Amino acid sequence: MPQKQSDTDPQKNILRLLDEVAQTGNPVEVERGGKRLLICPVEQYKKLDRLESHPEFIVGNPDDLVHLDWTSEWKPDL
Repeated sequence: MPQKQSDTDPQKNILRLLDEVAQTGNPVEVERGGKRLLICPVEQYKKLDRLESHPEFIVGNPDDLVHLDWTSEWKPDL
């Protein structure tokens, strides 16, 4: 869904809007002369392409998570 730009003078901010669309891949809708205009990138971005890496969430070797023993924590009667 495009972000709506309610700025009364988008000409002053057109470069900022273009940079925002180029960086995020999110379209921006601008009203000009009573008409709605859509600024969007030509390339289609996939949502997963914009994911940022967060290596700090797994401390250690991620392969070790496969071999964890959770039987003492598992409570089937809950």
